[in-house]
Amino acid sequence: MAKVKTQFECSNCGYVSPKWNGSCPSCGEWNTFSEKTVSKKSSSSHKAKVEGLESTAAPQKLEDVETSEKSRFRSNISELDRVLGGGFLPGSYVLIGGEPGVGKSTLTLQIAKANPELTILYCAGEESAGQIKQRAARLGVESNKLLIYNETQVDNIIAEAQKMQPDLLIVDSIQTVYRTELSSMPGSIQQVKECAALFQQLAKKKNITTLVIGHVTKEGDIAGPRVLEHMVDTVLQFEGDKQYTYRLLRSLKNRFGAAQEVGVFEMKSDGLIEVSNPSELFISDKTTGISGNAVVCTMEGTRPLLIEVQALVTPSSYGSPQRTANGFDRNRLALLLAVLEKRVGKNFSNHDVYLNIAGGFKLNDPAGDLGVCCALVSSLMDEPIASHMAFIGEVGLGGEIRTVPHLEQREKEAKKLGYKDLVMPGSKQKNGIRYLHEAIKKALR
Repeated sequence: MAKVKTQFECSNCGYVSPKWNGSCPSCGEWNTFSEKTVSKKSSSSHKAKVEGLESTAAPQKLEDVETSEKSRFRSNISELDRVLGGGFLPGSYVLIGGEPGVGKSTLTLQIAKANPELTILYCAGEESAGQIKQRAARLGVESNKLLIYNETQVDNIIAEAQKMQPDLLIVDSIQTVYRTELSSMPGSIQQVKECAALFQQLAKKKNITTLVIGHVTKEGDIAGPRVLEHMVDTVLQFEGDKQYTYRLLRSLKNRFGAAQEVGVFEMKSDGLIEVSNPSELFISDKTTGISGNAVVCTMEGTRPLLIEVQALVTPSSYGSPQRTANGFDRNRLALLLAVLEKRVGKNFSNHDVYLNIAGGFKLNDPAGDLGVCCALVSSLMDEPIASHMAFIGEVGLGGEIRTVPHLEQREKEAKKLGYKDLVMPGSKQKNGIRYLHEAIKKALR
């Protein structure tokens, strides 16, 4: 009989300790240790080999190594290809994370729809083959090379993948697959780490492009140990507010392309529809002639987007004024209010301030500071901003307007959508603004 012992494991990074700790010595997170029961047998079982994945390669000179950059194959979904850096690289290992119902499985099925000539092995651990067929029918997927495999035992999945040699292996999801040699439950840190390592070996040694779907925690991070994100080549995050139909596919990590690149989709009854001009989507319902509304140009990866900022400033009915921000950092809002009071002389101390980024978008780009400040003053003075005006610029603590990257791209995008009057920084720019009070005077003239 195997000897049973107890140990404590960090749910964030997988660090193992013989006793409970408040803070993890490895990752520094608090209250992440949970008690696990392990046996002496299971502690060494992870060393078991998987047939066909043994290392047999000899060292090579750098000049003799062949690359596969030229052999990329496109998903034929332009927004996905943009985020991947031009398509899938043979042998690449991609992880897609996102909240339940955001559209991860839908996106993977639409890859099969757009590429009927690709052999795709879809390993389903969360749905039956019948459920997947119903979804495929709703999406209009017609591919004789899409093979559904209801299996969660990782050794069987790898054996089938080596037998078939598919163009693309899809695992839905990494939290449902397991190894029988391990005593822990599917979805545990040990199982996720071991199964992810085996899929990595499969992708690299057998040159099989592998796409793995992962769950996320309530904080929005991909569930499982942090080492999971280090193993893969590309980490894609599927984001979207369930109150809205649009979805953002963001590359958090990409060894073969630009990180923080963004693709935009709209969720409809027949699946995810690509949005070729997302700026029109975010400002399509913009109202004119109302104080507190301003348009800013932000950058998502290499793509400029026009976003509407809405501010509401009203006299406070309580002792301490309210400060509410939706889609914008509250600390950043407090900083901008302080700059407006000190450098511009606008008093917000007796007013409630409500700030909203329209469409459920999250504005993290400092280039949106200028538009936020002008929207706040516009609502305070109850004077609307001209409908053809857009704002670009970071606000410093001295009230100066700082330049931001990709200024020419932002300017081109704004003018393309009819915003001819731009308030932007830089002495090199014609009519460039240097200080915040100048920008406010121009916006509310």
